[in-house]
Amino acid sequence: MGTKKDITSRADIEQLVIQFYEQVKKDTLISFIFTDVAKINWQHHIPLITDFWESILLDNPVYTKNAMEVHYILNKKLPLRKEHFSQWVLLFCTTVDDLFEGKIAALAKTRARSIAALMQFKMATHP
Repeated sequence: MGTKKDITSRADIEQLVIQFYEQVKKDTLISFIFTDVAKINWQHHIPLITDFWESILLDNPVYTKNAMEVHYILNKKLPLRKEHFSQWVLLFCTTVDDLFEGKIAALAKTRARSIAALMQFKMATHP
């Protein structure tokens, strides 16, 4: 035990984000949302999402965009369902566990579950 380190830097978060999206791209349930519906430009997306997670995990306010707005637009193209959010959380938490352990790693998983729950609620109730 104790062979993995905790998330302590932007480089750690970037590693997490890159590995997570590699899993997303292979996933049969949600990959199409990112590749076909949202048509993600990964070179643009990875640094933005790294900023997002750095802001909420390391208290470094580098993310200044409105994360919800992009998802409202996406939800109009394809209604995001409970199983999509559940799969996103599963892949995210599994990736965290594969790479890290510790207080910030646990916080990352807690925040991911909270974000998914809030987003799922807002997507279902947003006009």
